[in-house]
Amino acid sequence: MWRQQIERRLAQQRQRGLWRQRLALAPLPGQRVDDGRQKLCDFAGNDYLGLARDPRLAEAQAEGARRYGAGGGASHLVSGHLEPHHVLEERLASLTGRPRALLFSTGYMANLGVLQVLGDRDTQVFHDRLNHASLLDGARLGDARSRRFHHRDVDDLTRLLARSRNDAPRLVVSDGVFSMDGDIADIAALVQTSQRFNACLMIDDAHGIGIIGDDGSGCVGPRFGTSQVPILMGTLGKAMGSAGAFVAGDDALVEALIQFARPYIYTTAQPPGVACATLRALDILEKEPEHRQRLQDNIRYWRSSADQLGLPLTPSLTPIQPVLLGNSQRVMQWGHALRDSGFLVGAIREPTVPSGQARLRITLSAAHTHVQIDALLDALARLAITAPFDTEPAS
Repeated sequence: MWRQQIERRLAQQRQRGLWRQRLALAPLPGQRVDDGRQKLCDFAGNDYLGLARDPRLAEAQAEGARRYGAGGGASHLVSGHLEPHHVLEERLASLTGRPRALLFSTGYMANLGVLQVLGDRDTQVFHDRLNHASLLDGARLGDARSRRFHHRDVDDLTRLLARSRNDAPRLVVSDGVFSMDGDIADIAALVQTSQRFNACLMIDDAHGIGIIGDDGSGCVGPRFGTSQVPILMGTLGKAMGSAGAFVAGDDALVEALIQFARPYIYTTAQPPGVACATLRALDILEKEPEHRQRLQDNIRYWRSSADQLGLPLTPSLTPIQPVLLGNSQRVMQWGHALRDSGFLVGAIREPTVPSGQARLRITLSAAHTHVQIDALLDALARLAITAPFDTEPAS
């Protein structure tokens, strides 16, 4: 019976045109990859500062493995919490202006852990409608009652909070940079509204850490203190170029996660070499601001040129630069055509985005050159002529 059920679901996935496939890629210099058939310029990944292939991170990871071993060998609470993990947590707390930080193996697990601990059945959780799936899943794991407010709409959040029970815990949760649209939450407004209703505020800054702010401390960082944004989650596998995630906050939050967060308690610690690579990335982040400057230059260059072509962009000033095509079939056609032209981009369809809002998710890196960006724009311009889009530009 179970086999018939999954075969039916698989058949439906194919019929709806939503079949997902993996690519086995080999990295090449110059923000390129080899898919076994041809060499592609990578505009699909989240390596925003170009650090994932920086030889200094690779050497730090190798040295960490030689010194501490290839793996943690146990959970943090048994014998897997090693010196580089401890040092990394202190550095991340300092970067974000929080008393403490706690490492998790992935951002998904960090969000599950926080919301499983805080989102019990008495808690009311208020999500931005475009929050990452891990935040929604975490609330379900904790058995919390969830409501979703309109995207970046503080008035709608205010309405929901005003109607909620004031004798029960309330938790407002939002992405910092939204992963499919690239826009940034209004952190100041969320802080003000949360405090007005005595609600706790959690920001998932997975796509902001490392690139937002003069110091790369993200959308929140020290600018908003622990009393304003008590719960801050960040990932290390995007701008930092390594892997893993962390939650930063005060002593009570971190101790609660250590004591009660199942995704933390029952998971082997990340390999110590990965922590060493992240420490090296933090050094680069601090001492070499030119990586962020190059990224911002690439974003400005892309948007100026794409606007001239009339591409339907979202109002994003981050490395995430969606091209809204609306129709899932059109998005897949454009994605395949771009791959044939030597470009790897994300073709995003429902259910990752709402129906009718399919898009090419183009991501920029400090490692991209203007020549590469121009070549991608030329390919998009050709597609716009031969297979035009039917949506109006968003910006």
